[in-house]
Amino acid sequence: MDLFTQEENILSVSEITNSVKKILEKSFKGVKIVGEISNFKAHFSGHWYFTLKDANAQISCTMWKGNNTRVRFTPEDGMKVIVSGNISVYPPRGSYQIDVRSMKAEGVGELQAAFERLKQRLSDEGLFDVESKKAITRLPQKIGIVTAIDSAAYNDMVSVAERRFPLVELVVASSRVQGDGAAENIARNIKILDSRGDIDTIIIGRGGGSLEDLWAFNEEIVARTIYNAETPIISGVGHEIDFTIADFVADLRAPTPTASMELATPNQEEILNYISDFFENSSTNVNSIIANFKDEIFGITNSYGFKSHDAIINNNIQTLDNYLFRIQNGINQKVQKSKNELNLLSNFVESFNIEKVLERGFSLVKQNSKTITRAKDFDSNEKTKIKFYDKEIEIK
Repeated sequence: MDLFTQEENILSVSEITNSVKKILEKSFKGVKIVGEISNFKAHFSGHWYFTLKDANAQISCTMWKGNNTRVRFTPEDGMKVIVSGNISVYPPRGSYQIDVRSMKAEGVGELQAAFERLKQRLSDEGLFDVESKKAITRLPQKIGIVTAIDSAAYNDMVSVAERRFPLVELVVASSRVQGDGAAENIARNIKILDSRGDIDTIIIGRGGGSLEDLWAFNEEIVARTIYNAETPIISGVGHEIDFTIADFVADLRAPTPTASMELATPNQEEILNYISDFFENSSTNVNSIIANFKDEIFGITNSYGFKSHDAIINNNIQTLDNYLFRIQNGINQKVQKSKNELNLLSNFVESFNIEKVLERGFSLVKQNSKTITRAKDFDSNEKTKIKFYDKEIEIK
């Protein structure tokens, strides 16, 4: 039934919308559209919503999570892209949109522009500041590697480690280095190695390629993971002329994956040469010190003091005896003086002895156990005791 040819045909909103939906979705399948992204939003569900516009028109776009994981870059407002997909209608709003199935930047220039925008934004945030760079361990025990384990870059790094410093242990987190989900995979493996706590240095890298091939190392998720890691990180991505965002954030940038392992490991030949030189220099220094001490001891033992040591010792003994004699004399004099003073004090105290006084003809009068020293205190009616030197008598 043709809804548009019937007379007096009245349609509901849903009917006309569904008719438009069928016509548009049937007529516009597999279309490719070029335009500039605006209002880009990455939903927490993983889906992308944005607008594609040119100078005269705009159209809404939706890209589901299952499709956008294959995009090798993070879209930004202002980026010119080519999208492929189908036109669909969303009946609740009566609006049409593009159901995007794939997306790519329109030429290398757009990717380079996105690179410069992200680089500037991260630089403004301080992710490239020299002050935040961590020092690379000079003698590492374990080095973590984030790269494709089946790549030439990995084999080159292992070869360099075996040649330069075979004592080091390599811990490999095999990663996708380009294509779908590569950036997320790299970031996750960096976190795994960093969380171990026993890794001295982490190397992230891959061989050369186009800007699009290396784009996983230009993703913001990789940059922030490198910046937040506690383990020092060396970035060795591409060839010498290639620069990625990871290079700017990393603690050290190497021009190639091979060079990154050279920067991460010491050269065993240099270490052995250093040990050999150190041993030789130390031996020379020790022998020189011993020779100097021998000369000094020889000079001392041949000096006048050592040749006439008996005379020096006897002189010192005599001097010591003189000091001891003087000390003894001084002590004796002090003791005698103290004895004399003690005798004087003793005689003085003895003169007050009552027995001595009685012996000289004096007597002691007592009444009621009290000593009578004055006539006024004497009571002729009381019993009286008189003590002489040789005897005590009682008078009633």
